Parts: sequence; structure tokens; C-alpha cells
Amino acid sequence: MSETSHQFAPRRPAAPRPVAVEHLPPSEPEPSPASGTDLTSFLNRVRRAQGQLGGILRMVEEKRDLDEIIHQLKAVSRALDRAGFTLVAGDVRQRAAAGEQVTEADLAQLEKRFLTLR
Repeated sequence: MSETSHQFAPRRPAAPRPVAVEHLPPSEPEPSPASGTDLTSFLNRVRRAQGQLGGILRMVEEKRDLDEIIHQLKAVSRALDRAGFTLVAGDVRQRAAAGEQVTEADLAQLEKRFLTLR
């Protein structure tokens, strides 16, 4: 057998991938996660969902009943939905407590956030 050398063309650098970033006008601060009890509630809900996901993985590995697994998947989905609602509602409460004026754009953003969660 004869050895042949294969030459490959040098790789071109990959083109940067577009990233979807939602920009706020410079006059508005970046939204931040809720604080205080809202943040604690959010973190507790996400940690609970994380534990449920671990349980689902064990159920699949143990070849448990499909209906039981689906029931747990629905529970995790609901827990994450509630965590998202808690986060958005906390932001609304935080803004209201700060006495911020609500504009039509704010209401549209709020609606978009809630619809994104569903």
C-alpha cells in the first residue's frame, strides 16, 4: 500500500452567529430579577423543579410506568410556569413600589413576558 497525503484547505473562521437580544432604550434601566421574597419564592420553585427533574431521570432509568413519568413532567412544567410568573409579578411589584409610571410600551412588554411563559 502506498501512503498518500491528504491536504485539507484551511478552515475559514466561522461567521458570527446572530444573537437575539432585546434592547431597551438607553433611558430605561435593564430589567432585573425580583428581589426579596419574590426572588426567594422564584429560587425555591426552580429548585423544586430541579429535584423533580432528577426524579424523572431516575424513573426513566428504572423503566417506570410511562403515565407516571408524564404526570411528573406535567408537574415540572407547571412548577416552571409558576416560577416564571413569580419572577414577572415580582418585577411589576418592584416597579410599582418605586412609583414608576406605566406606559403603553411597559404594558406591551408585560403582556409579551406573560405570553412567552405560556
